[in-house]
Amino acid sequence: MFPLITILGPTACGKTHIATETAYRLGGEIISADSRQVFRGMDIGTGKDLLEYRIHDTDIPYHLIDIRQPGYEYSAGEFYRDFWVAYDQIQNQNHVPILCGGTGLYIESVLKQYPFALVPENTELRQTLASQTDEELTQLLQTYIKLHNHTDTESRERMLRAIEIQEYQKTHPFEQRTDFSSIVFGIAYPRQTIMQRIRQRLEQRLQEGMVDEVQKLLDNGVPPERLLRYGLEYRYVTLYLQKQLSYDEMVEKLNIAIRQFAKRQMTWFRRMERNGTEILWINPEFSFDEKIDFVTKTFLKTQN
Repeated sequence: MFPLITILGPTACGKTHIATETAYRLGGEIISADSRQVFRGMDIGTGKDLLEYRIHDTDIPYHLIDIRQPGYEYSAGEFYRDFWVAYDQIQNQNHVPILCGGTGLYIESVLKQYPFALVPENTELRQTLASQTDEELTQLLQTYIKLHNHTDTESRERMLRAIEIQEYQKTHPFEQRTDFSSIVFGIAYPRQTIMQRIRQRLEQRLQEGMVDEVQKLLDNGVPPERLLRYGLEYRYVTLYLQKQLSYDEMVEKLNIAIRQFAKRQMTWFRRMERNGTEILWINPEFSFDEKIDFVTKTFLKTQN
């Protein structure tokens, strides 16, 4: 069994390019960890960059891209199940699995083997706990043998969810994979650089027809309310098409929203580190080949 290579980072940091080149050199296949790339027809706005999956006249196999119709309610629980199906398929072919994306919830659920997203909300339990103070919830949570994660007491909602999960585990124990390991690489740039990359990529996507893509989704019957919920590109372009924003307002608000999103992604990854996930951050000053060498050589050391 090969260890999983995980390549994570905020939006516009070039994850896909590094992942596909790594897959080419190691004989790997990519599993997307992006909450919106699962949808067909949502290509430009989600940054699928499908052309990047063909390099050196070779098609790099990918998974969990274009697997649902737009408008579908794809959940983190479904991702968790779909990931393991893809992972086993890749391992069975003696290929290297590479998880690539920026959706922290998806990535962390796999790395920590926390299928928390599979646990349904327990309305009756939540009603019972509603009258308890935060201090009482914390004390209750501490009575469990194992907490869900180290951030369970950061908010009331986290505490309720953690208790909910622990109660669920009493009758639905999670079976963790004992044959699973991952080497996690992170890609990040200085704040000013990532802001420039976001702006440049936004302009490129608009030139490539992102507005037309969203119009086509609307024409094909995807409710505007659903596109608004997908956020970022789909939210602001939909507002523009509904004449709630001018074109310039759309571009400016979208640029700000993407920058804020990138910041939230980095906050999630830094929290993962604090909670015990080792992330090997690739030096942003490296050339592209040096970045690939760093990833591949680190991986190959585990095979000796």
